[in-house]
This record gives sequence, structure tokens and C-alpha cells, in this order.
Amino acid sequence: MRQIFGKLTKELNKHTNSKDVGKDIGFPIKSYRDLVEQVAKLSYLNKDHLLFFRGQKNDYKNKADKSTFYPTIYRGDHLTQEELDYRFDKLNSASKILVELFRKHKVDGITEFRRKKLIQWSVLQHYEVTETPLIDITQSLRVACSFAQYQNEQESAYIYVFGLPYYSNRISNNSEHDLVNIRLLSITPPQALRPYFQEGFLIGTEDITNEYEYKGELDLNNRLIAKFEITNNDDFWGKDFDRIPENALYPKNDKIENICNEIESKIQIELAPMNIGNFLKTWTTLENSLIKRSRKYIRETHRLRDALYILMKYEENLASLYKQIDSLRMFRNKVVHKPLSVENGELTYQINILNQVNEQIKKAHNTV
Repeated sequence: MRQIFGKLTKELNKHTNSKDVGKDIGFPIKSYRDLVEQVAKLSYLNKDHLLFFRGQKNDYKNKADKSTFYPTIYRGDHLTQEELDYRFDKLNSASKILVELFRKHKVDGITEFRRKKLIQWSVLQHYEVTETPLIDITQSLRVACSFAQYQNEQESAYIYVFGLPYYSNRISNNSEHDLVNIRLLSITPPQALRPYFQEGFLIGTEDITNEYEYKGELDLNNRLIAKFEITNNDDFWGKDFDRIPENALYPKNDKIENICNEIESKIQIELAPMNIGNFLKTWTTLENSLIKRSRKYIRETHRLRDALYILMKYEENLASLYKQIDSLRMFRNKVVHKPLSVENGELTYQINILNQVNEQIKKAHNTV
């Protein structure tokens, strides 16, 4: 996402500058009314941007000592490509399970939900099912403050102000700023209560998943305009305002929350302790090598099923091995298309078989 530097109020300019907002300590605020007034001034000064907020108990810093706001899927100082691939495999698996459960429970809007990954990811992120490339923010300052103080035993909390492009659709893609902004109120089904009370939005970097050139472009601190440190007590709200209670932030009888809780347990059964990402990665390597080998006999071969048929015909001495791979191919399809039906014991067994077959194929091809 493109970096911006916001315009600050007179009070904030005495405390920091637009380039060091993330590095400096938060501007101290003692009351909600004072915070509202500061934000109103910021909104006036930054007319080119729409202001959004995020509340946190702690001010998390990166190695450069700046406040950092990575989506959960990109968090970690030493995030390897293997770990990132695993997280996206887990996300894709959770998405498929979610679609199946939405269909099973007859949730409204299943046709659109099945087609749009961003909507699936939004639900998974907002209900904290698994890591996603999206991060939660809100347009409600009261919601942000309530979250910052929620289950917070420290003396203070933090409110962050971000400047984002004006949105015009439920899912707004801004190619100039490399941002996608998702309005939860507009894309989640009516059975989802939490987004309605939290006035939630989700932000991500456009067109980037598990491959990127520079990780820093995924950090929402690129859009940080101001940082406030508020007091964590009832006096902060004064007589005229009050924090949002827990039963409003996390309303009971939320049908989508119940479905998401079911997903979490199924992901654990499906993935732990083995990694579906490793299975699919090993499978893809094997698949590509077999298709390439089959082209020695018939050049126009593009599908694994055809490649196996060709190899069984021309390499009869390895036919039994190729038949075993065909059985693994059917399991691979099950993993991809019906993850809900895969149990961890079966996955563990098939991974061991795949590794053994892969080694046998390598040895056989080196001697043929």
C-alpha cells in the first residue's frame, strides 16, 4: 500500500511530526471528549482521506521502533516462505469449510459468498478463525476506544488514526493506493451480528497474497496519521459518554460465530499436526515431473491423469508405482475439494505414502 504523511493539529505538531508518528509515544489524552475534538481537527486537516480507527492494549513496534499493523497472516519477524505458504493453505482450507457450512446451515447469500474469496476471508478474519491478509479497523471512535480498554489491566491504551481513500462500494479496490477496503456491514449475511455492532471494516493490500517484493508495503503503518495514548479507566468517558459493553461488542446468539467455532475445531482436526501445505507442495513437484516425463512419449500432455496413462503404457515395469500415484491423486482431490471429509490420521498416512512414492519415482527415473 502507498505511504502517506498526514497533516497534524497544532497540539500534535508540538508532540511529534508526520514522519515520526509511529516512532514517538502516543499523544496523551485524558478524556473521550478531548479525543473526539482532536479527531475532528484531524478530519478537517486531512480532507483527501477518510479517517478510520483501531484500538489496542499495546503499542506493538517493529525493528525500526515504529508502530506496526500487519495483517495476521504476515506477522512474524522471521516469516519463511514455507510458513507463509502453510498459512495460506490453512486459510484456503478454512474458506472451503466455511462455504460448506454456510450451505449446510442455509446462510443467506451463499451464491455470492461461494464466489468471492474476499468475503470468505472477511468472515474468517472478523471472527478470528485463522490468519488472513486483512486487518480489522472501524469508523467508530467509540468502538476503537472500547476495544482498547476491553480486558485491559494496564493504566493506558492506544488509539490509532489511519487515512484511507474514500470508499464507494462494498468492496473498494483502489489501484492508486494499492488498497482494498471491505465494509463488513454490506458483505456479511444478516445472521452475522458482530460486524453490525462493531461497525467494522477490513483493509488489505491489493493483489498480494503469499508473494511480495517488500514486506513493509503490507503494513498499515503506511497510512498512520496519529497515535493517541488514552487512560484506561471509567473517568476517561466522563458523564456524557460510556464504553460499549462486552455483550454489544461480542453479541450472543450470533449464528455466524457458532459456525466459525465449528470451523476452528475442524481445522485443528484436519491440519494438526501435519501440514496440508507440505502435502500439496510435494504433490505439485511430483505432478510436474510426471507430466514432463510423459511428454517424452506424447508431447501434448497437460493433465496428470493422462500422463499416468501414458507412463503406464510406455513404462510397464513401473506400472504398479504409477497406479499408486493415481490413488494418491484421488486423495489430493479430496483434500482440495472436500477438506471437511479429511481426518488427520488419514492425512498423516497419505503424506508418508506420498514421500515414499516420490523417492521411489526419483530412483526409478534415474535408472531408467
